[in-house]
Amino acid sequence: MQNAKPRILLIATSHASLGATGRKTGLWLEELAAPYVALKGHAKLEIATPSGGRPPIDPRSQEEPTEDMKAFLADEHAMGKLAQTRRLDDLGDDVFDAVLVVGGHGPMWDLANSLASEQLSKTYRRKAVVAAVCHGPAAFVGAVKPDGEPLLRGHRVTSFTNEEEVAVGLADVVPFLLETKLRELGARYENGPAWKPHVVRDGHVVTGQNPASARGVAHEILEALKAWPM
Repeated sequence: MQNAKPRILLIATSHASLGATGRKTGLWLEELAAPYVALKGHAKLEIATPSGGRPPIDPRSQEEPTEDMKAFLADEHAMGKLAQTRRLDDLGDDVFDAVLVVGGHGPMWDLANSLASEQLSKTYRRKAVVAAVCHGPAAFVGAVKPDGEPLLRGHRVTSFTNEEEVAVGLADVVPFLLETKLRELGARYENGPAWKPHVVRDGHVVTGQNPASARGVAHEILEALKAWPM
């Protein structure tokens, strides 16, 4: 890593419908934009989704653009990658120094027990950095350690909380409550105040609680890469 930039894979959802509500969902734009903007000068970035191509973006996430969102949307190279994301099943034996799963409610439907989970398992096994923000930790459901135990068992982690899910009125819409599921998997769950930035780094596992935590997750990924050189 001293001679070349690390390769970082950003995984996003391909799921566009919010359960049976008739509303649209997808990825939460800030959770892709902030890490991309923060990491692009330090790493070679790839974006992948289950279906490939342009992923759905939750329309609510575009209502109040942040500076990172504006910078991301103005970046022609980033827009090219967003329009043509790679399919997860086309990654083959590609090796990444870090994998970050971004949130939005979509991952609750298509990233648990998925190829994203397999990518996290493979990356963790190599002692590379695995990370997720907000609902992105849904991809850890089905991810395992080399001995077959849940990947997050014994690790300090955070995610979108049950409190936050209730606050947005979707506790009865999502397939499962993410905080509850991570606790069931044996994770040492931590959270901060609702909607405030809260990032947890435990070795080479990095998680963020909500959209406000997205840039902090990117920072901790870079710190973890320094501590866990490939």
